[in-house]
This record gives sequence, structure tokens and C-alpha cells, in this order.
Amino acid sequence: MTFRRALLAAPFAALLAAAAQAQPVPPYPPGWQAPPPLRVEPPPPSPPGRDYIWRPGHWVWTGYGYQWIVGRYVRRHPDWHRWVDGHWAVRGGTWVWVSGHRA
Repeated sequence: MTFRRALLAAPFAALLAAAAQAQPVPPYPPGWQAPPPLRVEPPPPSPPGRDYIWRPGHWVWTGYGYQWIVGRYVRRHPDWHRWVDGHWAVRGGTWVWVSGHRA
């Protein structure tokens, strides 16, 4: 490598080194990476009873990456008609899990 090429390559090498140092290491901080798209699940089986409704699958953060939790039936709450399923959202520039709640 010639001296001239080395001079041109030095700033790029410094940028790459800085970018590599900026990467988090496991366990990763929560919210540094967006969750993957939701998986397409097969239609749910028949409910185990009248008091059950289907809760769709979702991603959970493990500290090292996202893990898929499959959908399941849960007991219907009296205020279920005002229920908002848990979901991922950006809050303050960070991905956070918003637990299911009444609207």
C-alpha cells in the first residue's frame, strides 16, 4: 500500500473503529433494536370455554434478542371490550413494551 492510499484509508478506518466501539454488547440494553415483524400464526383452535378469548402472539425482549411467544387463550376480563393488547412502541427514542391495558 502506498503512503497516499494509507492517508486516504486512515479516516475510514477510524470511522469503522468508532462505529464498532459504539455497538452494545450482550446483554443488550432494552430498546436498542426494533422488534421483528409479527409472525403470521395459524387460526386459533376452538376456545376451551365461553369465558376465553384469544391473545395473539408477540415478541419479548430477552436481553440478547427477541423471542416469539405464541398466541394463547386467556380468561375474559369483565372490561375486555375496552382492552388494548400489549404492543411494542417507540417512547423517547427507545422501543418499549406497552402491556395490555384498558382503553
